[in-house]
Amino acid sequence: MAIKVGTENKRNVIIAGILFCVVAYLGISQLMSGPSTPVPAVRPTTAQEPAAGEASPARQANTTNTSHRTYTRSGSTSGGAGSSSGPTARKLVGPNLDPALHLEKLLASESIEYAGSGRNIFSADSAPVQIETAAAGARPEPLTPIVTGPPPPPQPPAIDLKFFGYTASRDGKREAFLLHGEDIFEASAGEIVNHRYKVVTVDPHSIQVTDLSYNNTQTLQLTAN
Repeated sequence: MAIKVGTENKRNVIIAGILFCVVAYLGISQLMSGPSTPVPAVRPTTAQEPAAGEASPARQANTTNTSHRTYTRSGSTSGGAGSSSGPTARKLVGPNLDPALHLEKLLASESIEYAGSGRNIFSADSAPVQIETAAAGARPEPLTPIVTGPPPPPQPPAIDLKFFGYTASRDGKREAFLLHGEDIFEASAGEIVNHRYKVVTVDPHSIQVTDLSYNNTQTLQLTAN
């Protein structure tokens, strides 16, 4: 099956072929040329080398000039071939400057003995250190271990009801009036208020209510409105 190639595709194929030929030619030229070898530098001979153990004339001249150099505040040297730039050195000038070593002063400093009233820390024959005896131990009595048991169980919340009145029938049955938020309930012994609180007993001045969620019974006193 023959594939028809348009004019645009033919041009792209020709360009790709030319680029491939150029890359191949460059690669073959690089491989054929080989690595380049650097040419060793030739050391020029300008003067006759001095013999072993003999200083060169330039070094002898430098040594001679160094002994006569005088360093000044500006940092330049006189008596040399040139001048150097850098930090300025401090010039020591004074009549009391004496670089000589005085052995008699060293001997005088070594003969000084310690004359303090306490222990001489520089002598092994000095009096030993007196360490005071402690009057008592740091812990004269053993510590009593603190016994910690498990934490107590959490206390149940208070019953959110208010007992503000009651009614009594001829047969002596009492019904209490309870307030929960903005809701008012009328319940006798054995009835459940707000799907959670069960009225146990109803007395003229107090009632007993059991919180069914925590199985906790509390006594609510009669309060005035």
